[in-house]
Amino acid sequence: MTDDATFRAETRAWLEANCPPAMRQPITGLDDAYWGGRNATFSSPEQKQWFDAMAARGWTVPDWPKDYGGGGLSPEQAKILRQEMAALGCRSPLHSFGIWMLGPALLKFGTEEQKRHYLPQIAQGKIRWCQGYSEPGAGSDLAGLQTRAEDKGDHWLVNGQKIWTSYADKADWIFCLVRTDPTQKQGGISFLLFDMVSPGVSTKPILLISGYSPFCETFFDDVSVPKEQIVGAINQGWTVAKYLLGHEREMISSMGFGTGDPSLGRQLAADHGAFDDPVLRAEVAVHDIDALAFRAMSEKFLDELKHGRAHPAQPSMMKYAGTELNKRKLELEMAAGGSDALEWESARSNEGALPREWLRTKANSIEGGTSEVQLGIIAKHILTLPGA
Repeated sequence: MTDDATFRAETRAWLEANCPPAMRQPITGLDDAYWGGRNATFSSPEQKQWFDAMAARGWTVPDWPKDYGGGGLSPEQAKILRQEMAALGCRSPLHSFGIWMLGPALLKFGTEEQKRHYLPQIAQGKIRWCQGYSEPGAGSDLAGLQTRAEDKGDHWLVNGQKIWTSYADKADWIFCLVRTDPTQKQGGISFLLFDMVSPGVSTKPILLISGYSPFCETFFDDVSVPKEQIVGAINQGWTVAKYLLGHEREMISSMGFGTGDPSLGRQLAADHGAFDDPVLRAEVAVHDIDALAFRAMSEKFLDELKHGRAHPAQPSMMKYAGTELNKRKLELEMAAGGSDALEWESARSNEGALPREWLRTKANSIEGGTSEVQLGIIAKHILTLPGA
């Protein structure tokens, strides 16, 4: 056997032995996932068992270096692990903005001290992060942000406001864009990390049409941040921010298209039995073909990314395709459910889980950069259209 074939066989056997059956079922919602953090609790003994087993091997972040809490796997081995987890339907053991967004930025721009301090905590689920980017007057024009950080010698003094801060009320720390030079736009931004229990930090949840509140307004009033908690050079935070945005868009693009069987048709048949509407059947079939194509495109992109061959604008392509596809998926689920799918509050509907998720997808094409912004990036940097 080749080395990769041996690794695949050993990985499959280990997953079979260590992933509990309950952790091979689809996640029913973001609250059904384990997010880690200093206030985290496990929803079941099986969830804890699965997390502990994966964390012990560094497989919450399998391709990070072992020195930083990762598994030290090669790109090929990490791909095999993903494939074998998908084949068994294994859940991700840890959901984390630290893994999906901050970690890659620290690996590229962080100091050695920052990497050794923060990355193992992220890998072990000990710290939960939120993202301080958008502001009331700086959404698509993110470089217009006004939250400022004044140099006070031995610390930064941060004042301002962020909005649409996902899970700010549950996060331990925030990675935050601040203005350190008011005379420049992109060139006057820095990237800070600080604790959400710092004096002067407060949050206020924003209620969505789904009835849930994953987003918050976040306020900073004379927040003191140690000088060493800046990532990258002063006034060079825009470079870090753009790199992180690529990983954020990759993460958002995969919503609804994780491990397991991607077939919506089989899912709907299991939930509702055979349905006679030929138009709906055709739309579901087209969706399933597009979902398989998206999964193949995702694998290709990840391979190119791990080998340093990815186009810088590819995350925008992934983000646009993935979020629009996820919106279609929930529209079809609602259509298949008929009037029952609109049930909002009952035990039978799991407190309206489906319609709430359907309404939540409307934000997918806004968060992380609107679909219109992504199309502009694709037109300019991939299609090189004139005037784009």
